[in-house]
Amino acid sequence: MPFAHFKVPADTLGPDDKRKIVERTTDLYAEIYGERARATTVVLVDEVVDGGWGVGGHVLTAALLNGDA
Repeated sequence: MPFAHFKVPADTLGPDDKRKIVERTTDLYAEIYGERARATTVVLVDEVVDGGWGVGGHVLTAALLNGDA
């Protein structure tokens, strides 16, 4: 069963954006593994709270990502 796990900043994607991620990821897996994979592909879009992640030893916030900080 193909599985994709996306972690995104909380409150940055609306329902339509999440639907696009699920649909396009499923399409990609079906393209790679064949249509048989479509029915069993799992896509998880997980929202991470503000300040709940970092890169290069620095905590990231929505303000920093948006260039507000």
